[in-house]
Amino acid sequence: MMKTNHIVGLIANIREKAHHFIIQELKAHNIEGLVPSHGAILSQLYHQEEKIPMAELAKRIDRDKSTVTTLVDKLVEVGYVRKVKEPNDRRMTYIVLTEQGQSIKPVIQAISHKMLAQLYAGFSDLEKEMLVRLLERMLQNM
Repeated sequence: MMKTNHIVGLIANIREKAHHFIIQELKAHNIEGLVPSHGAILSQLYHQEEKIPMAELAKRIDRDKSTVTTLVDKLVEVGYVRKVKEPNDRRMTYIVLTEQGQSIKPVIQAISHKMLAQLYAGFSDLEKEMLVRLLERMLQNM
């Protein structure tokens, strides 16, 4: 019978290797100032409406507001996004992609596809679906 008590270590190792892969690919494409944690924010901006409220972004990527603020501030610093205040409610801040942020979309998507292809090499569609369902269930259990 296969040992199953090292699942957290396996997940941690996969995450570490995925981060290393992303960092190497970003370097290979001369994309500076990004870390893997920025991927979730950029992904939301690439796949959603043109602007996202900071609080909504934090909910969507399941991170606390202070973490999202730190990540967004770095994205602003390197020119990939900008913050826009709501004219009628100055407490409301939206995040918007800049032209520079939009210009790296094809590269970011290509890196993501390449990583997933490597990660899922040798898996059938059924195995991939089952793995995702099981991991989602584990996450809900926590």
